[in-house]
Amino acid sequence: MSTEHPLDDFRALLQRMPALDAQAGGAARQLFETQGAGESRLADVAALIAAVTGGRPSMSRPSLALFAGAHGIARHGISSRRMDATLATVAACGSGDAPVSHLCAANMIGLKVYDLALHLPTGDISTAPAMDERNAAATMAFGMEAIAGGADCVLAGSIASTGDETVATALFCAFHGGDPAEWLPEGDHALRRAELVSAALGTHRAVLGDPLAALAALGGREFAAMAGAILAARVEKVPVILDGVTALAAASALWAADPAAIAHCMLADAPAGAGQRAAERLGLVPLLGEGLAGGEGTAAALATATVRDALALHAGFAAQARAATHHHH
Repeated sequence: MSTEHPLDDFRALLQRMPALDAQAGGAARQLFETQGAGESRLADVAALIAAVTGGRPSMSRPSLALFAGAHGIARHGISSRRMDATLATVAACGSGDAPVSHLCAANMIGLKVYDLALHLPTGDISTAPAMDERNAAATMAFGMEAIAGGADCVLAGSIASTGDETVATALFCAFHGGDPAEWLPEGDHALRRAELVSAALGTHRAVLGDPLAALAALGGREFAAMAGAILAARVEKVPVILDGVTALAAASALWAADPAAIAHCMLADAPAGAGQRAAERLGLVPLLGEGLAGGEGTAAALATATVRDALALHAGFAAQARAATHHHH
């Protein structure tokens, strides 16, 4: 890692992303078109996975990476959620008792929880950087491990923690523009949160034009680690299913650097409020309807079934096409 500009390694990766295989994607969609299903969401999924992997689309080893972090901005009392709830979820995932644990078992999905120094909150972004660039780079590198172990689809989600919505809002404002109040969900603390986001954007005005530097200054460890995971998957031609507002904010940082950086991403379900706006900006259409899942990775786990169905159709159509050409010869 270069000591001078620690994030340069990741900037270099963004320059070296493999091109998508438009031919493979087109061929996959063509198979659906011959069956009159070319405009379906399932065709979109099969075509995306074919284009990303450059081969016959498959998903036999999906893996869910759940990231958890703690935020300095939480000290302003802007949320009813407490850190013990986050710790309890991390523990439940570890013991196999979390809702997402059951769904991962049922859908044959690997599960790994990245507990990112929950005892040590990041800097309070309203007055200071969340992380320096060296820390952000190390955290992104740690997140890249999500693709280790041969996962052929990465599900990226987070465990809710106090302040994460406020941090996501700051990132959405930085990368998509607009007023903090427009991005924040209505609620008890909306006004105070908007003030804090405005303060954060003012404090870090100098780096807002540099997406990775902005991610370090405004984000949190789980945001940086997730960005690392998404980028690693892009470079290694592994499709990603994003789950939740934190994932959308992490994806937004990469998108701001280069929209092609999230060309391998799908969205699990329609997030509420700000997440929906962000998804539209990123051009992501959810795989599931709203309200089906309960966050914290559950939507991504459910969405793998939709992806598997798309790939099963593709395999069936491909077999039919092969049989037909064989028959003609």
